[in-house]
Amino acid sequence: MNILILGYGKMGKIIGEIAESRGHSLAAKINIDNREELKTLDPSKIDVAIEFSQPEAAVENISWAMERGIPVVSGTTGWLSRKAEIEKLTSKQNGAFFYASNYSIGVNIFFKVNEFLAKLMNETPGYKASLEEIHHTEKKDAPSGTAITLAEGIFRNMDRLKEWNLVGHSPEYEHSLPITAKRIDPAPGTHIIRYSSEIDEIEIRHTAHSRQGFALGAVLVAEWIQGRKGVLTMDDFLSF
Repeated sequence: MNILILGYGKMGKIIGEIAESRGHSLAAKINIDNREELKTLDPSKIDVAIEFSQPEAAVENISWAMERGIPVVSGTTGWLSRKAEIEKLTSKQNGAFFYASNYSIGVNIFFKVNEFLAKLMNETPGYKASLEEIHHTEKKDAPSGTAITLAEGIFRNMDRLKEWNLVGHSPEYEHSLPITAKRIDPAPGTHIIRYSSEIDEIEIRHTAHSRQGFALGAVLVAEWIQGRKGVLTMDDFLSF
């Protein structure tokens, strides 16, 4: 495939390396310094765009590709208040848009473990749930998109929790899930779910050792999305 990378930072570079190692070509590598190159690209020669940019650039990047009939695989977090716009544009263009807060296969298994545990804890009183996430200091959004996905999985399965609050930045309510966000280098990503009571504590954790798993997952999805239409998720890809 010819792959357009929108957001050629640390993740974009690893995605490019993995894509080329799997026999693909890079149509262009776009970042904030060379966006003018988009004007010279031939969309008919681009098979897919992989978008890992910044929250403030995500909607513009995704829209540019979608309006030109290019399938988009996006992993940028922190912009989801406008996700409905992109879903509407995908439908209008009869395009393909794939979004995931995390492309690691291990993390997506962790999502399912999280939901299963929350369902069990819903029937078990006396435990207080909390979530902690740790990322590198260059990550701008907090809590992470992965943490929000984990929180949403808990809300779907636990009646007593309805919303999350960011510890130190927003007030905690009776029905809110406290999320602690830490920024420590060089951590690529750790997420911890805890259920604490006076008697004991239950904890599940996912720790990423590098960005390789995220990048490989994005390339695998880019290969898979060919010929598909609509708004797609990791559940579609993994057939959970």
